[in-house]
Amino acid sequence: MRVILTARLPHDKFNAAVKDGSVGKKIQRILAELKPEATYFLENNGHRCAMMVINLEHQGQLPMYAEPWFLLFNADCEFRIAMTPEDLAKAGLDELGKKWA
Repeated sequence: MRVILTARLPHDKFNAAVKDGSVGKKIQRILAELKPEATYFLENNGHRCAMMVINLEHQGQLPMYAEPWFLLFNADCEFRIAMTPEDLAKAGLDELGKKWA
């Protein structure tokens, strides 16, 4: 199951890592372990965020993806299911529309 993980990074913890020179190594360590399909760094509501596309085989893998961000940066993590156009085509929307119309 393709999921988008957003890790919202608190200013104090991230700033401390920038100042002590450890931020790059910490991020590289996380990404090397998690091996996301894609990773983007962005601003969200005034906070630094890392956004990753990951592929879960089962829900029990969620801690594996969240804990590095929790433990190294005190980040808040959100997970959202994501579908490709092909996934959406398999959803049976036409049939669901007829059933629930």
